[in-house]
Amino acid sequence: MTPQTENPEPSPAAESQAGPPQTPAAEPTVVTVGEGNGAGGNQLGYDVVIGNGLLARLPEMIGPSAERVLVIHPRALRATGDVVREDLEKAGYQAVTAEIPDAEEGKHIQVAAFCWQVLGQNDFTRSDAVVSVGGGAVTDLAGFVAATWLRGVRVVHMPTTLLGMVDAAVGGKTGINTAEGKNLVGSFHQPAGVLVDLDTLLTLPRNELVAGLAEVVKCGFIADEQILQIIESAPDQAQNPHSKQLRELIERSIRVKAEIVGEDARETGRREHLNYGHTLAHAIELAERYQWRHGAAVSVGLVFAAELARSLGRLDDATADRHREILTSLGLPVSYRDDRWNQLLEGIRRDKKNRGETLRFVLLSGVGQPATVEIPDPSILYATYQEIAEPVSDTTVSL
Repeated sequence: MTPQTENPEPSPAAESQAGPPQTPAAEPTVVTVGEGNGAGGNQLGYDVVIGNGLLARLPEMIGPSAERVLVIHPRALRATGDVVREDLEKAGYQAVTAEIPDAEEGKHIQVAAFCWQVLGQNDFTRSDAVVSVGGGAVTDLAGFVAATWLRGVRVVHMPTTLLGMVDAAVGGKTGINTAEGKNLVGSFHQPAGVLVDLDTLLTLPRNELVAGLAEVVKCGFIADEQILQIIESAPDQAQNPHSKQLRELIERSIRVKAEIVGEDARETGRREHLNYGHTLAHAIELAERYQWRHGAAVSVGLVFAAELARSLGRLDDATADRHREILTSLGLPVSYRDDRWNQLLEGIRRDKKNRGETLRFVLLSGVGQPATVEIPDPSILYATYQEIAEPVSDTTVSL
């Protein structure tokens, strides 16, 4: 199992392998999430800007009322965090950085407490702001810190991974992990804005980019079939950070999430559909002690959800098989070890969609037709799991 990391700083070698020079960058695309003024970071009505070279737009999103800005970044992005801090200082802010552990290791209460300490020692007030620079784990942690400091300060996200761009940075979900499960502690805290700088994908390790595509595929199955068609027509271009296809996939995925979050910001209804594939995925991550990349776990979870819907007579064979075919074409895993079911079931029972003893899964009845379904008999889950289980010796994941 390859350890998961936030995208590292680009080395000269990485830059030399980044591909041919790009044509002049297209104009940024702006996707607005909901309506309102975003005051205090707890209202809908903010922009997700998608394009190249977007750092100059950061002060506009932070706003003029802030005097101090905390830039939270992982160890692997120390140089990038320093660049952001220096740029903010030139714009007139008092900027400081907080370096946190890479990936899921950063999503712990002790790390949040460290960030709170930095905020307190630097006299941050409610008019000040937090900026996250990194992947989905950094976004989750920084959002949680911003939500809890003085009961809420502004936060701007600058996602640097594909997964962060299409999922974690948009929608206002924040959270940390506990020994009992993933994201069990957190809050809803909408950002003041999101800057999706596509240049960061040019040096993103291939495994990280491919893992992020699982969330893109999810958006295709729950809301936008054209996402699936783009991938099916050119899976290699979906993995190419220079391609117009990948940019379109990112924009479409963000629009899917923005539209759903705009309707249901606090996950009281339709927003649960964004959890498609995540019930088993989070259980796998817990079983693996967060050493699997989130996207790899989501890929297996998507196939499991499709097989469950098929076994319940909700989903036709062609659409169920299409999950496995698309994810396999991208090099994503579609199976998990056969000796972990009891451990996985424990994780499933802690899923946030459950109500009392009733297990609930997001399932499809067709492409673009998700629903939250109660599963009265856990034996159905075990029988379905046999469709994706592989002998331990045959289960190899490099993502």
